[in-house]
Amino acid sequence: MFKKLFITILILSSSLIASNINIAVAANVSYAIEALKKEFNKMHPNTNVRVTLGSSGKLTAQIMHGAPYQLFMSANMNYPNKLYKEKIATTKPLVYAQGSLAYFSSKKRDFTKGMQLLKEKYIKRIAVANPKTAPYGIATAAALKNAGVFKEIEKKFIYGESISQTVSYAVTASDIGFIAKSALFSPRMSRFKKDTHWADVNSSLYTPIDQGIVILSKGAKNSEVLAFYNFILSLKAKKILQDFGYLIP
Repeated sequence: MFKKLFITILILSSSLIASNINIAVAANVSYAIEALKKEFNKMHPNTNVRVTLGSSGKLTAQIMHGAPYQLFMSANMNYPNKLYKEKIATTKPLVYAQGSLAYFSSKKRDFTKGMQLLKEKYIKRIAVANPKTAPYGIATAAALKNAGVFKEIEKKFIYGESISQTVSYAVTASDIGFIAKSALFSPRMSRFKKDTHWADVNSSLYTPIDQGIVILSKGAKNSEVLAFYNFILSLKAKKILQDFGYLIP
């Protein structure tokens, strides 16, 4: 009886000393973040990592208006650099991964046609991330322009405000879509096959996306925020990110 009571008190005491950290995470990382949290909690079991997902542009706007985030994992370097310049971020932005593009269809497609596939009459709707709010949208636009098809197919675009919304549109509301390659490693997408349902976008058509991490002013003096920051830059985290389709610089 005493032993059970002691264990109960120990569990309650552990829960009382557990603390929360609040991080803002670009939508494209939503497929990897749970695996990253799980590995981090092996070393820091009393730290509860609270994640808010969204487009990097919208998360940056929230941060600049006082949102209580302590760390930011962006989909590019522009937003972290802006926050650092404004002294809202306290660490110089560092690259934690590079994002790459794939084009995807829930139906079988002839990807040997390359970007010319997008001009086919039966491709009526193309899901793309909004370049105004999502770095993957900027990369998509660059790839399509460099491939010489942008103007001809622009009228087919369906815009997602984040890359995760774009993935949803690509699966349910369009004939083909441009998504973060990392999305293809989620359980929902694992049934789709390369060269049948998706193909890599030639990296010569766009610049692989440097994704930046910063500690924000609200987390500057928090040791657990620093621990998570160091973890994301560690070899263990990089291996997880590679497993989810990211390039590691």
